[in-house]
Amino acid sequence: MKTELQKCLDGEIFNTSDEEIQKIIHNARKLAKDYNSTISTDSGKRRKILTELFGNIGNNVNIDTPFYCDYGRHISVGNNVIININCTFVDCNKIEIGNNVLIASNVQIYTATHSTDVNERLVDNWDSDSRLPYFRTFALPIKIENNVWIGGGVIILPGVTIGENSVIGAGSVVTKSIPANSVAVGNPCKVIRKIDNN
Repeated sequence: MKTELQKCLDGEIFNTSDEEIQKIIHNARKLAKDYNSTISTDSGKRRKILTELFGNIGNNVNIDTPFYCDYGRHISVGNNVIININCTFVDCNKIEIGNNVLIASNVQIYTATHSTDVNERLVDNWDSDSRLPYFRTFALPIKIENNVWIGGGVIILPGVTIGENSVIGAGSVVTKSIPANSVAVGNPCKVIRKIDNN
């Protein structure tokens, strides 16, 4: 029988109020708070917190504060990555970030989602004493491949992959995967041209 955490990672409906999941979330919130309280020059302390918070973190990674996440441990970051101020990663499922990635300020990455059908979204027979959440939730992984630049204020939705070398224009809402070597902009985000990196 699957745990609620395994259901979550498998993209199935899961109970966000599950005790194991809540413990992970509260730990991540504490570590994020600790991280956001550090001074930018204390690289040793910042690195130590991020190593405890994330599932994996490469070399030469700079994450400006404030930074917010949900589980922390589902975030994997490669080498030579900059994540600018005020970014939010809702990492119920995995968020994989490759090498040489630039993520501008106010970027939001959401793996969690809900059904558009209200009957599927609402929990049956919910009451205030229940350990069940109000709404049914599932989560899909997000992958940002190597050499990607994500512009300011971009929102990336569940299940999206952004292909290597691509650029996502500021303010875009990425609802579908973007192929490699693309410049993509807008809401919904669409490819406007290919990049010839030769």
